[in-house]
Amino acid sequence: MKQPIFTGANVAIITPMTATGVNYPEFKRIIDDQINRGIDSITICGTTGEGSTLTDKEHKDTIQFCIDYVNGRVPVIAGTGSNDTRYAVELGKFASQAGADGLLTVTPYYNKTTQQGLIKHFYTLADATTTPIVVYNVPSRTGMTIKPETYFELSKHPNINGAKEASGDFSLLAEAMRLCGDELNFWSGNDDMIVPLMAMGGKGVISVLANVAPDIAHGIAQKCLDGQYAEAREMQIKYLDLINALFLEVNPIPVKMAMRFLGWDVGELRMPLCDMTDAHVAQLKAAMTEAGLKLAE
Repeated sequence: MKQPIFTGANVAIITPMTATGVNYPEFKRIIDDQINRGIDSITICGTTGEGSTLTDKEHKDTIQFCIDYVNGRVPVIAGTGSNDTRYAVELGKFASQAGADGLLTVTPYYNKTTQQGLIKHFYTLADATTTPIVVYNVPSRTGMTIKPETYFELSKHPNINGAKEASGDFSLLAEAMRLCGDELNFWSGNDDMIVPLMAMGGKGVISVLANVAPDIAHGIAQKCLDGQYAEAREMQIKYLDLINALFLEVNPIPVKMAMRFLGWDVGELRMPLCDMTDAHVAQLKAAMTEAGLKLAE
């Protein structure tokens, strides 16, 4: 049985930017706010953190900064995935030496691979460090799907701890869970699927929603962990409009806009991402207000 790196709600945290780099003073404030409001874990430099547009130095510096500043208050998972296995190994070794509690490694994108290639890719990453690996299945972004039989092979590696599942395919997930049993942990990669995935045995969520509402994301996941599924379901449904509004456009466009509305100095998005349309801005504001979030003046 593999003990999960974390249970509950992990925030796929945004990276606040300046015109020339990362806004570390504001990042401190955001991290403190997340921990003070009950977040169980943090993922740094993932999709929501715009890891793909950070320079190598920015990526490594941001990982190091977050780990050092969190200082063991909650587990930190570092986004170290790449479609270049050698570079993913390099990032993974760096994050491991920096003190990361886990490494989030997405399936290779663009050049992609076969299922056998996925096994070789993830085994290579898992062999390169002693820090536990979380594989990330998000076919809408990568064009790759981890099949249940591949999950089973990955579960055999002692350093592959689990998977962030964002395929939305519950038939795939059920079969993967059946095959892997307690040898692979699963976390929801979709905020609208926290309750159903956890009802099937998932350990929590790696959440975009948590950026703007860590207490809500934590509350939904904690109720599931406590077996209070009726209450968790009510929360999931209550905040569904907000969850959907955070995906009106490509993540992290809406969530960074939402953070601005809450008064955070998150800076601009990095191209090719750009600001939301006016119509979507209005929808986002309405959903945030309806959910009870207090917008800054």
